[in-house]
Amino acid sequence: MAKKVLLAAPRGYCAGVDRAISTVEKSLELYGAPVYVRKQIVHNKHVVQSLEAKGVIFVNETDEVPEGSTVVFSAHGVSPAVHQIAKERNLNSIDATCPLVTKVHREVIRYAKEDLTILLVGHEGHEEVEGTAGEAPDKVILVDGIDSIKDLVVPDENKVSWLSQTTLSVDETLLTVAALRERFPNLIDPPSDDICYATQNRQEAIKAIAPKTDLVIVVGSTNSSNSVRLVEVAKEYGAKKAFLVDYAHEVDFAWLDGVETIGVTSGASVPEELVDGLLAWLAEQGFGDVEVVTTKEEHLTFAMPQELKKKKIS
Repeated sequence: MAKKVLLAAPRGYCAGVDRAISTVEKSLELYGAPVYVRKQIVHNKHVVQSLEAKGVIFVNETDEVPEGSTVVFSAHGVSPAVHQIAKERNLNSIDATCPLVTKVHREVIRYAKEDLTILLVGHEGHEEVEGTAGEAPDKVILVDGIDSIKDLVVPDENKVSWLSQTTLSVDETLLTVAALRERFPNLIDPPSDDICYATQNRQEAIKAIAPKTDLVIVVGSTNSSNSVRLVEVAKEYGAKKAFLVDYAHEVDFAWLDGVETIGVTSGASVPEELVDGLLAWLAEQGFGDVEVVTTKEEHLTFAMPQELKKKKIS
């Protein structure tokens, strides 16, 4: 049997990631270096290092940014408290939050005004979860996995809603919500699915190719929730083994032993050049036959943040 690669499409930046990276680059053009970014603009090592080389300084907290400087908030979103600190420090703040994350923030605000307890399905410590919960910290309870549901205590079991982190596994989220509904039969659903379209599309693509592979290689960083989920989904749907790498040179030759078909996919914050680099490396190992498997096409784009549009940057 000939060696081959099944390349899952779509790949490359999703609309939210593209918008966030473009926001930082446009901020550099307008204000000059340094531009500060709170946390990583997106969860990808290569992207962060590339922006650092252009004069971007990444910080963990807003109070690390010198007063009066320009700061960009990452695609994962921030809480109102972070915006307030930026205002107090007279920072020129530019919000690169993905609009899909902003949608979840607005849902938190609406549910809180309706005096509902909000069960936020997500991973503890993730920046998106911290920013989302920060919209109404006295109303939000984090649900990090099914095991945490049995210990949930809410003021009124008839006034409970749920929302989710946008980069979760679709299947895992559905299972968690089903368990929540057993615990709270009157659980209120969000008006629309919170899982990012790009996260869903990439998971659907890997589900299609995983059963046909001996090995799946996911290009992405270890702190990228959607990339880590792709490894898990690949294993769940039949890949004999699956691994996460940032770069082609991280692939272990031992992974290729006895392998005929390799599945390749990437997280939503991974530049296409890294996937191309992996494909080139695999071709050198005899896996030059590449079949693209497309389950969905992506054409969505997002407008730049209002702060930059006011400056008439195109």
